[in-house]
Amino acid sequence: MTVANPQEVPEYELNPSELQIRKSDSITKSRLQVTLAYYNWQGSYQVAKWNGTRVSVKILDKDSYSDPESINAFKYELTLLEKVRHPNVIQFVGAVTQNIPMMIVSEYHLNGDLGSKLRKKGRLSPSKVLRFAFDIARGMNYLHEFKPDPIIHCSLQPKNILLDSGGQLKIAGFGLLRLSKLSADKVKLARPDEQLDPPNIYMAPEIRKNMIFDRSVDAYSFGVMLYEMTEGGVPFRSKPVEEEVKLMRFEQQRPPLKTKSKSYPPELRELIEECWDPEPLVRPTFSEIIVRLDKIVSGCTKQGWWKDTFKLPWYALITEEIRGRIINSETGQRFQVRVQARILEASS
Repeated sequence: MTVANPQEVPEYELNPSELQIRKSDSITKSRLQVTLAYYNWQGSYQVAKWNGTRVSVKILDKDSYSDPESINAFKYELTLLEKVRHPNVIQFVGAVTQNIPMMIVSEYHLNGDLGSKLRKKGRLSPSKVLRFAFDIARGMNYLHEFKPDPIIHCSLQPKNILLDSGGQLKIAGFGLLRLSKLSADKVKLARPDEQLDPPNIYMAPEIRKNMIFDRSVDAYSFGVMLYEMTEGGVPFRSKPVEEEVKLMRFEQQRPPLKTKSKSYPPELRELIEECWDPEPLVRPTFSEIIVRLDKIVSGCTKQGWWKDTFKLPWYALITEEIRGRIINSETGQRFQVRVQARILEASS
């Protein structure tokens, strides 16, 4: 990726001397380290300081420079990250491509990921489920509506959703699977034999079966996560992972929702069932999911459910975005700052 003409150096290029990386900051067992090993992106994940700010750094392994697939995977992820900008999507900081080792630098979040939170907390409160659902849906809708081509995540799961200091979720981990575009909205895995990680219950059946698929695979994953947040665990969690996947993917079984109906509105249950439907055409788009969530919250407010929760400022800001007032990245940044400030104010 090195260029001969200095004028051709990408705008995102960082000076590696500005990145202060210490070996003690290496996170050898992080979720990203594990993920990279399965997606032809061999490297390490570390925390560094860049101009005084803590950042996350993914460093391409030295043995990968002679491997064209590793370089292509690096380029593919970098190409996506440099384009996206949304309050609910991980923020790209820059990259090192003109020096070795090559790196991708993004924002760092000390609070970890949604998976860690769910393992610690179990079932979340109804208000938090809806708050997190809004965050995920908004970020995914942005990715799916991206031009000229939608960005399909394919590996949407709690470990790929980060939690920032203001309690807001940010989607990460997209761009790790190489896709072959077949039409405007249909794709297929480029290298199915090498790209898939070990069985996980969040992945839609059509991906694992190496079928042609579309954006609905992410709605499936979203439905599984909604279930996990409301029930306190993944479907069929008492069984081994392989058995969980078999029941969901091949036998098309779905576990009953055991949480009392008075705790969660029936519309939320209906949304989960539609999202993880075996038939992709049944699954709603994320723009439809946002509207559905808005109606659920409005209905709860009218019926007096969680009255205090939905008087908090964060809901007013979310509905503001849903009504189309957040229309560009600059406004989106201001929205993010306002949300974080209001949440902190409400919780103090």
